[in-house]
Amino acid sequence: MPGATAARTALLVFARAPVPGRAKTRLIPRLGAWAAARLQERFTRRALGLARGYATELHGTGRHRFFLSLGVPFVLQQGEDLGARMHHAARRALRRHPSVIIIGTDCPVLTRRDLGRAARLLCSHDVVLMPAEDGGYALIGMRRAPAALFAGIDWGSGKVFAETVQRLERSGLRWRAMRTVWDVDRPQDLERLRSLRFSSGARRAARR
Repeated sequence: MPGATAARTALLVFARAPVPGRAKTRLIPRLGAWAAARLQERFTRRALGLARGYATELHGTGRHRFFLSLGVPFVLQQGEDLGARMHHAARRALRRHPSVIIIGTDCPVLTRRDLGRAARLLCSHDVVLMPAEDGGYALIGMRRAPAALFAGIDWGSGKVFAETVQRLERSGLRWRAMRTVWDVDRPQDLERLRSLRFSSGARRAARR
């Protein structure tokens, strides 16, 4: 069970609405639009399962009925790009909690142990990052959320983690990197997904 550090931490799950043709678009050539959207649903459910015991909110791209059916406080993302949306959400959460962790839904190897470690690291660090193999990051935890960490970053590139680290080094904030993970973004990632004990529906989608 999450400990005292988790009780002090807001956990925000950022998710794209599972709309066929708009969710997991890079997987559509392999899976088809409907199967890609169903995979997005399963990823979202899994991320929320990891978050049990935390002060959790689901931050979605739209008021989709799937989001509203999950029994988790829902917040509509606000901002022109991903950076603005995360910054807005983090600042809002930090008004009510000493620390905040933001995760997405695309990392099937993220664990509850990872979340617990991030929460503990935030007792002595201002920012915690979990780098991803594609150059982004799968988790960011913060006690402070300066706008400079999010503004002007090319979120579609493979330089997100490196650019964020450069800004952290300039900021003087105390930060820590966690282990490197991978996410499911491209058709070739589906082969790795098959090797995991994921939901049977996800494995069926990955075999297509």
